[in-house]
Amino acid sequence: MHRSTSTTGGHTLSSQSSRHGHLARRLFQLYAGLALYGASSALLVRSGLGLEPWNVLHQGLSERTGLSMGVVLTVVGAVVLLLWIPLRQRPGLGTVSNVLVIGAVMDATLAVVPDAHGLAARATLMAAGIVLNGAATGSYIAARFGPGPRDGLMTGLHQRTGVSVRLVRTAIEITVVATGFVLGGTVGVGTLLYAVTIGPLAQLFLRVFAVPSASGGGTVVATGQPRRAILRP
Repeated sequence: MHRSTSTTGGHTLSSQSSRHGHLARRLFQLYAGLALYGASSALLVRSGLGLEPWNVLHQGLSERTGLSMGVVLTVVGAVVLLLWIPLRQRPGLGTVSNVLVIGAVMDATLAVVPDAHGLAARATLMAAGIVLNGAATGSYIAARFGPGPRDGLMTGLHQRTGVSVRLVRTAIEITVVATGFVLGGTVGVGTLLYAVTIGPLAQLFLRVFAVPSASGGGTVVATGQPRRAILRP
């Protein structure tokens, strides 16, 4: 009887240790992904060859207001999060962290990375920014702490209106790109390449960063179309 109790107690401690390790891994992936997202977006800014859709808007607003892109990104994220209320969306830790972390890291990266000069250097920064952005997206989503504010807006509108996710996303991104361009945001080949490659890159890195289940019974991988789960800064 004593031996059985000891075994059970050891199993309980082992299970608790496994759960703590699982949570630590997920938290690390969440914040590493958010930080990498902010840094990779800054590389796209420095390339001068075009930004991802929402950052076209953020850059345009930054040009008009005199605020840094990171501050604008944070303010816009907070405003978008308020729009979740009538859409009855519930934020998670990842949602709130998205608003607070990405903009700060973007500004910090922009402070130390200078503008690129010459097509080769600009193209290198653009390619690095897009690939690292895909890695950041996979890391963040695989952590499963909730969507970014802009993704929640997209899925909330889909649920409330019945319009397909793809159509809602397309309408939102056309609107933010057009508005950002008019305000002075950079649209270019990087914007197009990002749109074409971010889905496959996110799908690849979702599998790379898949988190093993707490029980040790395999890994948990986000399923479905990766373009429906792309992190928006």
